[in-house]
Amino acid sequence: MKKVEIEVRGRKLTIETGKMARQADGAVVAQYGDTVVLATAVSDKVPKEGLDFFPLTVDYQEKAYSAGKIPGGFFKREGRPTEKEILTSRLIDRPIRPLFPKGFYYETQGIVNVLSYGDENIADILGIISISAAMVISDIPFKAPVGAVRIGRVSGSFVINPDVREVEECDLNLIVAGTEEAVMMVEGEAHEISEAELLEALDIAHQEIKRICAVQNEFRSLAGREKRLVTEPVTDERLKSAVTELSLEKMKDVITISDKLMRQRALDEVLKYVIEQLNTGEKDITMDIAAVFNDIERNLVRGMILNENKRADGRANTTVRTISGEVGMLPRAHGSALFIRGETQCLAVVTLGTSEDEQKIDSLDGQSYKTFMLHYNFPPFSVGEVKPLRSPGRREIGHGMLAERALKAVIPQKDEFPYTIRIVSDILESNGSSSMATVCGGTLALMDAGVPIKSPVAGIAMGLIKEEEKVVILTDILGLEDHLGDMDFKVTGTAKGITAFQLDTKIAGISREIMEKALDQARQGRLGIIEKMNETISAPRENIAKYAPRIFTLQIKQDKIRDVIGTGGKVIRGIVEQTGVKINIEDSGIISIASPDGESAQKAIDIINSITAEAELGRIYLGKVKRIMDFGAFVEILTGTEGLLHISQISENRIANVTDEINEGDEVLVKVIEIDKMGRIRLSRKEALREKDTGKSETIRKK
Repeated sequence: MKKVEIEVRGRKLTIETGKMARQADGAVVAQYGDTVVLATAVSDKVPKEGLDFFPLTVDYQEKAYSAGKIPGGFFKREGRPTEKEILTSRLIDRPIRPLFPKGFYYETQGIVNVLSYGDENIADILGIISISAAMVISDIPFKAPVGAVRIGRVSGSFVINPDVREVEECDLNLIVAGTEEAVMMVEGEAHEISEAELLEALDIAHQEIKRICAVQNEFRSLAGREKRLVTEPVTDERLKSAVTELSLEKMKDVITISDKLMRQRALDEVLKYVIEQLNTGEKDITMDIAAVFNDIERNLVRGMILNENKRADGRANTTVRTISGEVGMLPRAHGSALFIRGETQCLAVVTLGTSEDEQKIDSLDGQSYKTFMLHYNFPPFSVGEVKPLRSPGRREIGHGMLAERALKAVIPQKDEFPYTIRIVSDILESNGSSSMATVCGGTLALMDAGVPIKSPVAGIAMGLIKEEEKVVILTDILGLEDHLGDMDFKVTGTAKGITAFQLDTKIAGISREIMEKALDQARQGRLGIIEKMNETISAPRENIAKYAPRIFTLQIKQDKIRDVIGTGGKVIRGIVEQTGVKINIEDSGIISIASPDGESAQKAIDIINSITAEAELGRIYLGKVKRIMDFGAFVEILTGTEGLLHISQISENRIANVTDEINEGDEVLVKVIEIDKMGRIRLSRKEALREKDTGKSETIRKK
């Protein structure tokens, strides 16, 4: 067994191999605090025929036993991947995928199993480190180790790998991964931080990443195997020359067609022509021709941008596509918006619900509830394709979570706006940046729904074309530029600062200088987009939609909760049956009343107020005599609240028997004349009648 260790923020991070999963090409157990993960890497020994891409699969799995739990549900075993598992699988995949050599078409699989789950909030970070270490010591041709950390900021100070409790206090929460040379992947959220603060966080994170990469290199020297030889595909120069001669000039004419589908159809026609001219022998070389054709297209597009500052749709490098928007087009929806940027079109729809609509999440951290959700859909017609409809894939879940993080920073707290909020983003047309269109469309739909968001949020996707020392950063990238470029860099935020951030690269990382320039360019683009959005709707509507439920809240004392609920829920069920409202009572004493109209809600509020009201000294009440005693009577002045009306306080005249003046069941006016330390109430009928006679009875309250 081989083992290395390093201290990260005062805790030991250990990486070992040789004990578990020894038949995998690479197997590593990593531990940090009480969190332990097993990562395995296996690659086929024979390449997969007919592929022109690297077939890598990464899966992250959480075992219930790792947190001392038994899975819920009927079958009592782990089922389909949770949203967190899917998102973490993407998180691990993204920084390692660019580090395999071109032409490595061997099916490769990385699996991370969480074996022990502690409070360190580190399982996803360990997943990246451990899968990298497993690749490093295997014979799989993995170019360089990848390190990762989470960085947060608590009370103005940056913290490496904040734990579960600290994350709740962070105004910045980022996962950063990279090699010793550069940052390769960033994912996270923030509360409107500046670009300079983000860069500072990334610098601090990269220093720790370098240390983690260094210990993996040490691990490789202890336990590493010799890497497989990979022969990069060699292009047939004669074929390349022939394809170039037949296609280059035609391609130059069509590559600048601004309409995406027209451009693609024209390119397809050129490719079809080349194939017809060259694929005439006994051997089918269609795939070889297509590969050369794609390389020519890539070089042409990148060359235009680098050498001529010319993009496929004719824009300047810093120009955002034409933007338009519309709100309120769906009459029964609580909020709706159509956001269009170039050929990307997002329909965002907001639904407001009650506490019954909150999403219950049962994870290794325990049970929690979400009151804000964003779901992203990418139907095939949005790109002119025919595909069967399936449940959301990794891409849809990842894009939806990015947009959700972007907007979460401006969503009001539950005590300000007691609704469950769901946004659905349906991408109706796509030519790049559909997740950023979702952020913009979601903002417009929230304002249309009357949700009092703090500020409008916009998102923009930045691209990069880099050839040696030549570097061009592109604002608001097209799908073509995303596909043929070196970076997909998404930034969302308000006019004040950044709320979410996602970076992926297809090269071995980007420098700080490129990052700084891209952030500045993204800020300028974001501010321009917000200005355009304000032309559609500039502030949340004053009132929510007429079809949305009305939710009213009131605070009662905690010791009154049982009175409102009643024995076996009898009282609260009676209120619901009588008024038709929905009622939710929290342990803190906050009661939420949801109703389609204000009248029934007010009726329920009045009933609850009568149940929870407390006697006030000096107030006059119309009470009901509940019991007659020799020394007086007990009178109920509020529901469940009685006071003693002494015989001496019943009448101005002296009486011998209580029943000479009042009987059980009578309604009588009484004044509260004393409430002692024990909460016992003394009443006076004669003082109440005296005040009534003198015209001072406007404070009378009926039961």
